Amino acid sequence: MAEEEPKPAKKVKKTAVPEKPSEPRGPLPKPPEIRAAKKAELVAWSDRYDLSTEGKVDDLRKRLLAYVAKEEAKAVREAEKVEPAEEKEKPAKEEPLRKKPKKPKEEEEAEEKVHEARAKPKLDDRLKHLLALRSAKNAARPKFRRQEWFRYRMFGDGWRKPQGGQSKLRRHFGYRWNLPSIGYRGPREVRGLHPSGFQEILVHNERQLAGLDATKQAVRIAHGVGTRKREIIEKACDDKGLRILNRMVTE
Repeated sequence: MAEEEPKPAKKVKKTAVPEKPSEPRGPLPKPPEIRAAKKAELVAWSDRYDLSTEGKVDDLRKRLLAYVAKEEAKAVREAEKVEPAEEKEKPAKEEPLRKKPKKPKEEEEAEEKVHEARAKPKLDDRLKHLLALRSAKNAARPKFRRQEWFRYRMFGDGWRKPQGGQSKLRRHFGYRWNLPSIGYRGPREVRGLHPSGFQEILVHNERQLAGLDATKQAVRIAHGVGTRKREIIEKACDDKGLRILNRMVTE
């Protein structure tokens, strides 16, 4: 008998096995929680997110922090993709029913006015140099405080001359701070001048403006002057070209 040839095996059709739905993994832990967690919690999180559980605590933390950062970046990218599509669906902005009222011509002209620079005194080069020197000395001058200002709150920051017989500050010991002395003063010729270089003249009424030189002197109105008189003084100063150092603010 001839041997029977083996029949070819029937091809079995492969059917796609449905994938199991992924279990909800819960919210991602925050970086501060990961840094404060112990090893048991880190291992549990690593198992939940299919990460390696080998290594020390620092290795587990590094893996979890990198995974969390990657997932957050992925969520941000997906959100950016969705936003443009939502913007296209938005209807065009409706025009406002009420139009803004136009400003009167007087206000427009007031806005278009060019800012006028403040008046400056006429100074020679020597006075300008002395003013600059005084400004530099003022910036470099230390703040003088009374002895033991840091110990008693009632002393404050004001200066008082030390009077104690054993006072190390009075006796100018090297480890104590400096006392006010003549070397800290500015040049004599510019003492009392305004930083701009004007000589300040205190004014209480309009009559005191007579005889003032607009190129060297400026007006400071006394604080006790009322609004009505102040307006009169300011108008008179504008007519004479005098600069006011404390002009009234009106808005």
